[in-house]
Amino acid sequence: MVLGKLLQPDLILGDTILSLTPEIVQQNRLKGLILDVDETLVPITTAEASEELLPWVEQVRQVATLWLVSNNISDHRIGRIAQSLNLPYLASAGKPSRRKLRKALAAMNLPVEQVGMVGDRLFTDVLAGNRLGMFTVLVEPMVDPTEMVRRYPVRSLEVWISSVLGASVTATQHKFTDHDKKIKKEI
Repeated sequence: MVLGKLLQPDLILGDTILSLTPEIVQQNRLKGLILDVDETLVPITTAEASEELLPWVEQVRQVATLWLVSNNISDHRIGRIAQSLNLPYLASAGKPSRRKLRKALAAMNLPVEQVGMVGDRLFTDVLAGNRLGMFTVLVEPMVDPTEMVRRYPVRSLEVWISSVLGASVTATQHKFTDHDKKIKKEI
């Protein structure tokens, strides 16, 4: 059951990151967000930010410090996306490893409880964020509009395994008690 708790996002949007509004960020008392890149901000087949993403970044930047932390090993690609958004970044993170998340947290100079980890994957983004005691947000993957149907077999498997382990991954906001957050930190 402990693994189920580690895979449980604090907030499940049921939509892409574009639906994560400044109001939602403030309601959850977040001062910073660490954002995954591939499939969270941009489709994996894309090397630049969409026109819809730029105003979203500007709006959210008004209420929270933003960092990109990606598992992608292409420093050139992630750097190019980060530069187009004018955001700091770390590539080759190896999530669920916490090492690069800790680096971003240190650079943000914010308490871990005030930083959200936002991503589209349970076994990398949510697991890494929960292992640090961060507020975790699961978003739907960004889809390349030129692809008619896009399937996410790895994500589907993660959702199935997570539900078997006791995590609920339906599109609802989950409120956890301070006790639950304390348990996450201890693990």
